Amino acid sequence: MGWLQLLILAIVQGLTEFLPVSSSAHLILPSKIMGWPDQGPMIDLMAHLGSLGAVLIYYRRDVGQMIGGGFDILSFDKTRLEKPRAKLAFHILIATPPALMAGLMMSMFGWDELIRSPLVIAWAMIVFGVVLWVSDVMGKKLKTIDTMNAKAALIIGLAQMIAFIPGTSRSGITMTAARALGYTRSESARFSMLLAIPTILAGGGYAFLKLFKDGDANASLQDGLVVAGFSLVAAYFAIYVFMKLIEKVSFFPFMLYRLALGGALLWWLVATAG
Repeated sequence: MGWLQLLILAIVQGLTEFLPVSSSAHLILPSKIMGWPDQGPMIDLMAHLGSLGAVLIYYRRDVGQMIGGGFDILSFDKTRLEKPRAKLAFHILIATPPALMAGLMMSMFGWDELIRSPLVIAWAMIVFGVVLWVSDVMGKKLKTIDTMNAKAALIIGLAQMIAFIPGTSRSGITMTAARALGYTRSESARFSMLLAIPTILAGGGYAFLKLFKDGDANASLQDGLVVAGFSLVAAYFAIYVFMKLIEKVSFFPFMLYRLALGGALLWWLVATAG
């Protein structure tokens, strides 16, 4: 696999993983449009692990609180269970299983490969881009993660299941749900990114086991490490800029980007079909 392809895929993954624009779509599209061979599951896995490293570094304090909260939960001490860090860990635990079960089902039955098409990506980009904007406009801007309850965490977790449709965006759909529930933009983004940690870890572990069993002739470990490194740097930069940006602007620019990309992709599909 060429260095240019590796570099582009790594940067694209890093920049889009935590933005509401669908990283999976941006990873699939280059190979489809530019005629590159599909990068394969190894590169996808390493790109996601690189972006995971970025969110762990950026939210290292929250990650530390979540770990401490996990121990608080295991203690079954009522006093410790009332701590904010225990509640944060509990809500992440509640929100995570729906997506894991959905991902496992899709992988077992081959549905994930069935819907990896530019047409699905195009319509998902458009439809869920509009939904993101509507929820942002209509949602209140009052709630923080500290006031979250189990019901809200579960709803966001259920929304995350929809992200397996390429073009939806995992971060986008979870932010959409959080905004619709009344959480501020920054808090919606924060919870979405923290929720990505166990999701990517579980997905990465499953992908690794599958790779170990089936093998992957499309990429070497060296290529994967290069992608992971570039993805980490790009993702950290994207998170930093995004969190600063949403304090000042709405999700409207992201909706416009999604509409433009989805529309351009539909035009490309029509043009190439002729």
